[in-house]
Amino acid sequence: MAELLVLAEHRMGELRDVTLELLSKGRVLAEENRLDLTVVLFGHGIDGYADELSGYADNVLVLDHPDYADFNAEAYQQALSWLIGERKPKLTLMGHTSFGVDLAPALAVELGTPLATDCIDLTLKEGRVVVTRQVYGGKLNLEASLREADGYIVTIRPATFEADEPRLEKGKIVKLEAPSVDVGSKRFVEYVELPPGEVDIAEAEILVSIGRGIKEEKNLPLIRELATALRGEVSCSRPIVDKDWLPKDRQVGSSGKTVKPKLYLAAGISGSFQHVMGMKGAGLIVAINRDPKAPIFRIADYGVVDDLFKIVPALTQKLQELKQQG
Repeated sequence: MAELLVLAEHRMGELRDVTLELLSKGRVLAEENRLDLTVVLFGHGIDGYADELSGYADNVLVLDHPDYADFNAEAYQQALSWLIGERKPKLTLMGHTSFGVDLAPALAVELGTPLATDCIDLTLKEGRVVVTRQVYGGKLNLEASLREADGYIVTIRPATFEADEPRLEKGKIVKLEAPSVDVGSKRFVEYVELPPGEVDIAEAEILVSIGRGIKEEKNLPLIRELATALRGEVSCSRPIVDKDWLPKDRQVGSSGKTVKPKLYLAAGISGSFQHVMGMKGAGLIVAINRDPKAPIFRIADYGVVDDLFKIVPALTQKLQELKQQG
């Protein structure tokens, strides 16, 4: 049976969310096209990851070697080139992350395989891969059919698909003999974490996000107070960063970060395509905007059509009262 490969990502002791998202989409494609779903796992001392992934795939191919302990694009490329040559999968999926962006293009060139990057959807039609990508800054979705080939490589934007629950029936774990690789000039040095006090909004469970509706920088403390009451973090749309009111690492959207919090509260954000693409995967979306026709209401689970300067303080006060009551 033909095969669909998903490349697993892990970092600092945890599987990345994008891996489970890709496996969930891969399961749909595999069932529709009668493909075996196989995940490829590189690393060292990774039996725990392999067991977890077996709940999502038909096969887990484990390449355990000290050279794979940390991501190295040159080492991974050599091993994947060998593996794809041996197994000849119909499709190989990777996350459109620093990991996938570094690896996929060079691998596709080496193999002479069609490549599509930063996709938000894909399907197989008559044996050919058809992908959906955003163009013109996210204003339009483009559907493109890749040229006919024996295999394809596609990178998918994180938080594009929902991660399913693992299946009760686990897949087969296969440990492969790691081929000899030359890690070349690249060396893993260290993970650089955010300084104390700084926050990665992509990891936050609750975000209170602000847009043009805040009007002036001096009004930002209103949002910070609400975020504190919710035990969340502050994020924003691009206009706030352009005005230098918040740093770039707080921006949500196609030119900022893709986030998937449990709660996303958007205050004074109209909801452009670019912004929505960065937060549409949130578990619960609440929007506050004076304009009843604001695009953000199309995707919001709950919407408040009113002045944020009236709603935000009232909501903050109510949350503080509830905390005092225990």
